[in-house]
Amino acid sequence: MKLPLFDQLSLFFTPSTAPPEKKRHILLGSRVVEYTLRQAPRRRLALNIDERGLRVAAPRAIGIAEIESFIRNHANWVIGKLDEYTSRTNRQLAIRDGQRLPLLGDEVEIRIVAGGNRIRWHDDALVLEARADADLDALARRALQRRAHEIFSQRIEHYGRGIARPVPPLSLSSARTRWGSCSASGIRLNWRLIHLPLYLIDYVVAHELAHLEQMNHSPRFWAVVERLYPDHRNARAELKRRTAELPVI
Repeated sequence: MKLPLFDQLSLFFTPSTAPPEKKRHILLGSRVVEYTLRQAPRRRLALNIDERGLRVAAPRAIGIAEIESFIRNHANWVIGKLDEYTSRTNRQLAIRDGQRLPLLGDEVEIRIVAGGNRIRWHDDALVLEARADADLDALARRALQRRAHEIFSQRIEHYGRGIARPVPPLSLSSARTRWGSCSASGIRLNWRLIHLPLYLIDYVVAHELAHLEQMNHSPRFWAVVERLYPDHRNARAELKRRTAELPVI
């Protein structure tokens, strides 16, 4: 039997079953926050914040009152994360000729010249030899990551002498919320640390290497950090303050 054209098409195209999303608003303290609500067959409430704002996933059986009570119970987290994304957007840099970037607590000037997508350092300038269609942000990141790997390796070698364990290989990360991690298999450091003064890089290196002796944050761990980097308390506080100032490339 030959089906009508509409019925034939219906065999291949099925209606979307994605649950609809609704825009709503909630008052958190003195701040009105817009959120996107999606209710679907699920067991738990979940909050997520990204560049689109607050997104709430909820079971279908839960009412708005319970959903918004859940949001209010997490108001500090919601506001903090929303502000973090706003700050990140405000710090977003588009690489251009003459742009200045923080490097090791100082500044370096970006110079863009015609070339074959290569990078080089010249005195206090980072020279991007770029084609007309080049991704300048990617070229700048590559240069900063190479410099980061070079500097971090030197500092790991220096502080590694104070650790009674083999020092594992270094790799770089681009994590948004962590400066580093360390285990017997490897040490990972956020390449964006290269924007900060060397003494703050040293603190993060010492902190992560201390985990080779104490894989925790116990008093014994902090004793190892103290041995490697006595001024760790001031460095830790300054690192927290400076985080919000770093550019996003």
